[in-house]
Amino acid sequence: MSNVTFSTDGFVVDAEVVGAAFDLPPANVPAKLSAGEITSRCETGIDDDAGRWRLTFYCGGRALRLVVDRSGTILSRTSFPAHAPAAGPIDLATMSAKN
Repeated sequence: MSNVTFSTDGFVVDAEVVGAAFDLPPANVPAKLSAGEITSRCETGIDDDAGRWRLTFYCGGRALRLVVDRSGTILSRTSFPAHAPAAGPIDLATMSAKN
């Protein structure tokens, strides 16, 4: 079984994958997502990256980035210091969040 699945409703990432990146028990991940303590962003690959998605999770000054393919296989996984980007629509002309 893949650690990532997707449907028309979006992606589902195994709580063990997310929890391990942020040193959290997997059982705590759903509540932290619901509370907004873990946030995420999904980006769709284009051109050479078509058929791939970049899923980034943010929590407590860290980020987990997964690149996945159509079958849900994790092609790359990295964790690094980062803060969640500002919420809101993106202004494509400036590539920054509108507030």
